[in-house]
Amino acid sequence: MALSKIDSEIEQVDQEKYLRQATSYYQALEKPLKYGPAVDSLSDLVAALHREFESNYVNIEMVNHLMLSYKSNPREWRKYAKFDRYTYTRNLVDAGNGKFNLLILCWGEGHGSSVHDHADSHCFMKMLKGDLREKRYEYPNRSARDNGRSHHPDGEIDSRELVEIGETPIAVNDVAYINDNLGLHRVENPSHSDTSVSLHLYCPPFDTCSVFQDNLKKTTAKVTFWSKYGVRTKQNEQ
Repeated sequence: MALSKIDSEIEQVDQEKYLRQATSYYQALEKPLKYGPAVDSLSDLVAALHREFESNYVNIEMVNHLMLSYKSNPREWRKYAKFDRYTYTRNLVDAGNGKFNLLILCWGEGHGSSVHDHADSHCFMKMLKGDLREKRYEYPNRSARDNGRSHHPDGEIDSRELVEIGETPIAVNDVAYINDNLGLHRVENPSHSDTSVSLHLYCPPFDTCSVFQDNLKKTTAKVTFWSKYGVRTKQNEQ
């Protein structure tokens, strides 16, 4: 018997709760699973992700495996890759039945994001073309117990400015993972002569996130899409 609309909504809420709680114990994801399925194309990746998110208890390591297993093929993703002269763009590939978002981000020469969080969601970032550089920062006023590091006896980060904790280059077919317990980050294309393209998965999806300035001033930013399914969205449309 098919689930009723109410049952489906309850199931999705349960999954979101589980995924947000899971950010507290996923610290690093690097290698594909030894016995995970193969992913031969972008459409295979999307289908495998939909299967994985059918369960309330999503295996984040499996999601990472699927993202790693897909090998970039420009013929498959080129139709989603929409560039803007002035800023990086966020282009929706698949809405994941409301359980995840899969996007392609296009970075012009020297383009970069602000320092931001991920609204207690999981963020996977896979390089499809070129290179990106990720800078990570302490999440202000977040306890050391939450982010797995020790700073002060009381567990609080005592700082009046953003504290950088690492910088990592991301090359083609690499996958980077972050959640709010691991910190904030800023992503940029370090090249001033080549563009970059990256594939991002967010679970659960979110409509807003927090953006931080060097003096720790925090603002709320609305998450929008430059295009959806290869088609340019109307101005200011999410």
